[in-house]
Amino acid sequence: MPNKEFGARAFRLSQERGPVCAGIDPHGSQLLQWGLDDDLDGAERFAMTLTEAVAERCAFVKPQSAFFERFGSGGVALLERVIAESRRAGALVILDVKRGDIGSTMAAYAQAYLDPASPLAADAITVSPYLGTGSLQPAFDTAAAHGKGVFVLARTSNPEGKYLQMAKRRDGRSVAQSVIDEVNERNGDAEPMGSFGIVMGATIGACAAEGEARLRESTYGITHTTVSQRDSAHDLSQFNGPILVPGMGAQGGRPSDLPRVLGSATNFAIPSYSRQIAQPGPAAASIRTAVEALQEECRAAMGE
Repeated sequence: MPNKEFGARAFRLSQERGPVCAGIDPHGSQLLQWGLDDDLDGAERFAMTLTEAVAERCAFVKPQSAFFERFGSGGVALLERVIAESRRAGALVILDVKRGDIGSTMAAYAQAYLDPASPLAADAITVSPYLGTGSLQPAFDTAAAHGKGVFVLARTSNPEGKYLQMAKRRDGRSVAQSVIDEVNERNGDAEPMGSFGIVMGATIGACAAEGEARLRESTYGITHTTVSQRDSAHDLSQFNGPILVPGMGAQGGRPSDLPRVLGSATNFAIPSYSRQIAQPGPAAASIRTAVEALQEECRAAMGE
């Protein structure tokens, strides 16, 4: 019987189809680039064309919920269709919602996105740990009960993120490293990898490559000193779960950045592209060609 755990399914499917995750983001600028109106009809044509083009070829499809929600109930219904059609085509759906809350509210989010009884249920979701990683326990529990996955934001590419994420704890670890370690504890010795992953922005490698990053006093009054290359790096050598790597392509991340950002954990990478995959559209054949090229580039960079 096939393994029902998300981590095992993700590892197997990435080996079969390639590691690339195709983002489906009906952003206004993308719709206009395709010659579509920035309305629900335009979003539907954009999203369903992309879904048809990539869901049978990519191991992972990642719709960004906000770009659907902006159209109200019709947008949410469209998101349900994208999820259903992607899963029907054999792709694993990572729903990018970045939810983070406490108690019964977090439990409700988990039920909405991870419980198979929900029409919005995906294979995995993104969540934010900055109310405390422990606040995400309802998501971890619901995911474990249904063989789903959870990706926890650890180190993001946005410049503002470093002031919190690179702040040092009393034990010397960065906040981001503590998130990585807490998530990894939940994976244990699962094989070939656990189902609880992290999000590591592709462009943070630029910071490490420069050797040091000066983190100045933030608006929250947290004072940071100069951080060396050693301190700004993250220890992923023991990490046993999938690593979602957004920021690839149009945002500046390249396949060659994967080993620099992830080190020995590169084989667990899920590099995510959105605009670069959509850019050749609306011709489905052109989108598929772009995906195939990215798969080859990422496989080569990851040493597959």
